[in-house]
Amino acid sequence: MKTTFIGGGVMGEAIIRGILANGSTMPRDIIASDISPERLSSLKQGYGIETSHNNRHAVETSDVVILAVKPQTLKAIAEELRGGLQPHQLVLSIIAGATIATITNSLGHSAVVRAMPNTPAQIGEGMTVWTASSEVSQSQKEAAQSILVALGKEVYVPDEKYIDMATAVSGSGPAYIFLVMEALIDVAVDIGLPREMAEELVLHTVLGAARLAQQTAKCPKELRENVTSPGGTTEKGLLQLEEGDLRVLLAQAVIAAYEKAKELGS
Repeated sequence: MKTTFIGGGVMGEAIIRGILANGSTMPRDIIASDISPERLSSLKQGYGIETSHNNRHAVETSDVVILAVKPQTLKAIAEELRGGLQPHQLVLSIIAGATIATITNSLGHSAVVRAMPNTPAQIGEGMTVWTASSEVSQSQKEAAQSILVALGKEVYVPDEKYIDMATAVSGSGPAYIFLVMEALIDVAVDIGLPREMAEELVLHTVLGAARLAQQTAKCPKELRENVTSPGGTTEKGLLQLEEGDLRVLLAQAVIAAYEKAKELGS
């Protein structure tokens, strides 16, 4: 399957690395196009793929064209590609906020998959939510899935409205967790732990908690209750979080991110 990447950013490179690692694509079947000569040189040397400075030329023989650019550059990219895509080609977009309608109208092309991966995709532990236009065939959906699974877990949704919702939860979610980790590390240092030790404690606590939740049949609420002994230290700490309206703050964060995602797509 010939695949073209428009944009050589972090997420685009993550996909390249993933599909090469799982053997679904060979280096000779990948071409990356970017405005940065240095970036293209790095990708070529690192993965042995073909590179190009001409987006229109890069997509000519591809089965799948992956748009991995910033939202503000979509208009310029679309002007280059418009009229250059064939009906059998699949466009897979990971452009934040760009709806299927926006991509379809910009490119003049109807076979479009829209995906929302998150940053852990860089290490193959990502969460990607995706959907497809009605013009995408079953075989094209399978091709898209084979690409996205290289990033970690993928979930297909039948309605595009779920993409913006996922953006606010799984897309922005790692940043929420990183903020919690940062705060825990800082306060651990404040109470006297060496920073290196604090970082190790917090990192493995978060990692272990996530794996426990994933590998047991128990919901997070039950797991929280199991670790909270009446009159104990955990209960005392949780009481402070509840009194500080942690749930309300998280809800406000997710809703704000969701509204912003919808705004970007309007």
